[in-house]
Parts: sequence; C-alpha cells; structure tokens
Amino acid sequence: MKLESWMHLQVARVQRDGPVLELGAGTLNHLAFEPSSSEYDVVEPFESLWRDSPHIHRVRRLYAAIDEAPTARAYARIFSIAVLEHLTDLPVVVAMCGLRLQPDGIFQAGIPTEAGFLWGAAWRTTTGPAYRLRTGLPYAAIMRHEHVNSASEIARVLKYFFERVLTRRFPLPYYHASFYTYLEASGPRLDRCEAFRLARTESVESPPKDA
Repeated sequence: MKLESWMHLQVARVQRDGPVLELGAGTLNHLAFEPSSSEYDVVEPFESLWRDSPHIHRVRRLYAAIDEAPTARAYARIFSIAVLEHLTDLPVVVAMCGLRLQPDGIFQAGIPTEAGFLWGAAWRTTTGPAYRLRTGLPYAAIMRHEHVNSASEIARVLKYFFERVLTRRFPLPYYHASFYTYLEASGPRLDRCEAFRLARTESVESPPKDA
C-alpha cells in the first residue's frame, strides 16, 4: 500500500480549477489525497465498494459508467488509479474521457508497469507464492485475467487520443526497472475521440445481423 501511494500522490500533485472526475473510484480511497472540493464526481459501478466509505459525503455525483457523465467538456481533470490495466474496452473509455475534458484539462492515470521486469518479479516473488500456498492455485492465471492491458499498450492508446503525454515511473525512470507508471495526457484529439464514440454508439444500437 505504501508503494501504491506513489500513484495517488502523482495524481494529486497536479491541480486544476474546476470539477474533477475519478474513473473507477473503488472505495473512494483517493479522496484522502485530494484537497476538499465540492466538485468531485466519480465513476464506479460497484456500489458495495463505496457505500460505507467515510469519504462518500465529499462526492458530488456518482455514475455507474463513463457514458453517464456529462459530455459538455465539463471536467478540468479526469483520472484513474490502478484501473486502465483492467479495461477490456480501453480505447473507447479513453476516447469518452477526452470528450469530457475542458479545453485545457488533463487526463491522468496511475498504473502498474505491467509487462515490465520489476513489476513481474515483484508479484512472482511475493503475492504469487503466498497465494499458491493459501489456495494451491497459480496466481499467474489471475493476473492474465485481471491485467488485460500492459503499461506500454496503455501509453500507446493515450498517445493516439492525446497530443501530449508525460510519463513518470517509480522507483527508477525505466520501463523494466519500475513498479508503477504515471501518465498525464493533454490536448485531446477530439476527432479521434468522437469517431470512437460514434463507433461505440453504433455497435450498441445496431443488433447483430443473422448469418
């Protein structure tokens, strides 16, 4: 948890005037790192995670999906912590975030350096053996199921949808020598974001044709 706090601190160190949106807020634990604000919205589909959170009173609006958040370029910051590696529809979600950012807004993400040597060595020598001793099952199978996007894949998606992407890593500034990666994107390419939004809308509204 102490190592993971690096991601929270990286996200919170950059402030903007205006509303913020946290994507995949979970138990709302990131709120402890943010200054008090009356304009803090979250996306989190699992009510059981945030229902009893001591931070719930600070949340302005709760959404079950990014689609429900306002589309009028409403947010100064949209961010996520240890979320993007889990998303099977990552490009669509990033595109929808881009459409919801103010002109000078930023998209931030803290992620494990998935597929990097140090990250892989860390869970294979700590959580992995402990899980096998407890359950008799391989932890690698869970990681393959849970972490469907590598850190480099996530970075490529952000670079497709944003003009500028800043990268920081911890503890060393190298892909294979880091546990965690921080990505900060600005200048959303609205044409690309809108194209993905339309493709998503059409795929949802158009039922599959019979063979």
